[in-house]
Amino acid sequence: MKTSLRLLILVAITVLVADQVTKYLAVSRLTNALDGREGLARVTGYFTEQNLDNNPPPEDGKFWVSRPYRFIEDYWHFRYVENPGAAWGMFSSLPDVARRIFFHVVSVVALGFIFMMYRRTEPDQQMVRVALALITGGALGNFMDRLLRGYVIDFIDWHWRNQPGMRWPTFNVADAAIVVGVAFMLLDSLKVRRPDSVPASLTESPNP
Repeated sequence: MKTSLRLLILVAITVLVADQVTKYLAVSRLTNALDGREGLARVTGYFTEQNLDNNPPPEDGKFWVSRPYRFIEDYWHFRYVENPGAAWGMFSSLPDVARRIFFHVVSVVALGFIFMMYRRTEPDQQMVRVALALITGGALGNFMDRLLRGYVIDFIDWHWRNQPGMRWPTFNVADAAIVVGVAFMLLDSLKVRRPDSVPASLTESPNP
């Protein structure tokens, strides 16, 4: 396997695992859905229990309790949220079937496009490769959520003293990886690249 593909796989899998582990911790610590379960039953519950924020209301009559954690008062909380749409809740009002199909198609197309871009990178574009690998891992993390549940689990809540309009949309590790990856690509685009050196024989003036 080429070294470049090893980088893509290693970074993407690391992000995917970190994303799913932190989402498991969010379900485990920020809701009561896994209370009373041990070992494998807790992991199974993470993948099977749905609608833990009761939106829409559960059909089986189970109402789960959310318990936010104030990590830094007035600035940083951990709060369990189920996001059926994109960032800022975009497209969340679409019918359930249409929304699922839309996000599945978009995710597959986006992953294919990212992989194509990665294959076209040059060996000296290490920052771009890391950026695309981070974006791939983040996209896979959220795509896995949508396949399993039809929504994405978010839990990182940044805000400024609970002021209206001063709250960043709740996000997760996958979202953070995508943002960092995009930032790396922007930084790479700002790098000053020296033009290829011209052979001396071409720059010398011809003899009269």
